[in-house]
Amino acid sequence: MQNDIAQIIGQVPTGLIIGGQAGPAEDGATFAVVDPATGERIAEIADATVADGMRAVDAASDAAVGWAATSPRDRSVVLSTTYRLMIERADDLAALIVAENGKIFADARAEVLYAAEFFRWYAEEAVRIPGALQTAPAGTNRILVTHHPIGVSVLVTPWNFPAAMATRKIGPALAAGCTVVLKPAAETPLTALAIADLLAEAGAPAGVVNVVPTLAAKEVVAAMVGDPRVRKLSFTGSTAVGVQLMQLAAETVVSTSMELGGNAPFVVFDDADLDAAIEGAMIAKMRNGGEACTAANRFYVQSGVAAEFSRRLAAEMGALRLGHGSDSGTGLGPMITAKARDSIHALVRGAVDAGAGVATGGTLPVGDGYFYPATVLTDVPSDAEILDHEVFGPVAPIVTFDDEAEAVRLANGSPFGLVAYVYTADLSRGLRVSEAIESGMVGLNRGLVSDPAAPFGGMKQSGIGREGGAEGLLEYLESQYIAVDW
Repeated sequence: MQNDIAQIIGQVPTGLIIGGQAGPAEDGATFAVVDPATGERIAEIADATVADGMRAVDAASDAAVGWAATSPRDRSVVLSTTYRLMIERADDLAALIVAENGKIFADARAEVLYAAEFFRWYAEEAVRIPGALQTAPAGTNRILVTHHPIGVSVLVTPWNFPAAMATRKIGPALAAGCTVVLKPAAETPLTALAIADLLAEAGAPAGVVNVVPTLAAKEVVAAMVGDPRVRKLSFTGSTAVGVQLMQLAAETVVSTSMELGGNAPFVVFDDADLDAAIEGAMIAKMRNGGEACTAANRFYVQSGVAAEFSRRLAAEMGALRLGHGSDSGTGLGPMITAKARDSIHALVRGAVDAGAGVATGGTLPVGDGYFYPATVLTDVPSDAEILDHEVFGPVAPIVTFDDEAEAVRLANGSPFGLVAYVYTADLSRGLRVSEAIESGMVGLNRGLVSDPAAPFGGMKQSGIGREGGAEGLLEYLESQYIAVDW
C-alpha cells in the first residue's frame, strides 16, 4: 500500500455525519474499531444514541423535498462524480477496508471498484426513471403512471462488504430522489464514513446522506423506523435480524427490502470442466475469505469426479498463506471477530465428529488475530449440521451425489435460496438444473454472480426485493396512477 494506514484513517471523519456536519454523539460516547488481524484499536468512532438517530431523520426529512425536486441530471452528476472520486482513491479506500475488515488487499480493492460501479450504474439510471401512458381498455380515460421518491430511507449494512453494501443502497436511493440515514456495522464504520465524505465532496447537499454508527443498533434503528417520516427500510444481514426488522416495519407499514442469509450449494457434475470448476470454487468460496452471503457453502460433487475435485480443491485452498491483508503474498486474512472464528471451528469439529475427513486445514492457529485456515472436508454426511448453517468462513464441506435428481434435492434442502452454482458441460442440463434450484441467482459455470446491472436477491428465507439493476431503483420509488381524460 502506498500510504500509511494511520494517515489514511486520520483523513476519515470519526463523528456522526448529520445534516452535512461530522460531530460527536449526544452523550459524547465513542467505541473502538479494531484491526481483526492484530486485535489492536485503530480508531475511536462516535457512538450514536437514539436521540442522534432522530436528529439524522430530522436532517434527512429537512433535505427530502429539495433533493426530490433536484433534476435527475443533477442527481446523476453527484453519483457519477462520486464514482470518479472512488476510482481515484481506490487504494486508500482498500487500505481502509483491510484495516477494519481484515480481508486481503486484492479483495478489498476489488470491492472498492465493484462498489463504485453502483454509483456509475445509478448515475445512468437516474435519468431513466420510467413512466407510462396508455388508454384504458374501456376507452373512457387515459392511464397515466408516474413514479415518486418513496421518501426518507433507513439503510442498515453489514461488516463483510463495508463499501459495496453501502453503495448498493445509497446509489439507487439518491438516484430515485430519496434522502438516507445509513447505519453501518459497528465493526466497519470507517469505510461508510469515508464514502459519505466523498458524496459530500461530489456535491450531495447537506442532509441527503447521514451516517450514524452505533453500538445500540437495535434501539436506534427501531426509533428511526418508528418515525412516520421514514418510509423505507433496507437491510442486509442475518435472517433472524431481518425477521425482527420486518415485524418492526409492519407497525408503521414501512416498505422493506431484505437481503438476508444464504446457504449456497455448489454443484459439480461428472462432465464438468474441472479446471473451470476449481477456479470457480476458489472464487465462490474464498472471496472475502468466505465471509460473504454469496459464498459457496455446500459442495455437492457427482461421485465420478468427487475424489479428484476434493484433492484439487484441497491443494488450492491449502496453499493459501494466512496473514495480515496488507502483506504481499497473503492469501487469506483473519475472520472478523474471535467469536466468528470460534463458531467456524465448532462447525468443523462437529462435521469431523459426524464422520467427515479433513483434506486440509481444520485446526486453530496460535498467535494474535482472528485467523482460521482454509479447510476442505470430505465425505461429509448429507445430514451434517455444518450443511444447515451459513459457515461464513473458509470452509468447504464436500458431499457426494449420484444423479441429477439427487443433486437438485440436496441443493433445495435448505430454507435459504440466495445463490447457487452449477458446473456442467451440458448446457441443457445446466439450464434445467438452474431453473429447478430454488435460488434468486445462479452462477452457471461461473463462480461470481454479482453485477451492478443485475437484480441481486434471494428466494425463500433469503430475502425480499432486489438490489442492483433497474429493479433496485424501483425499490425506492412509489408508483402513482392518475386517471385522466381530455
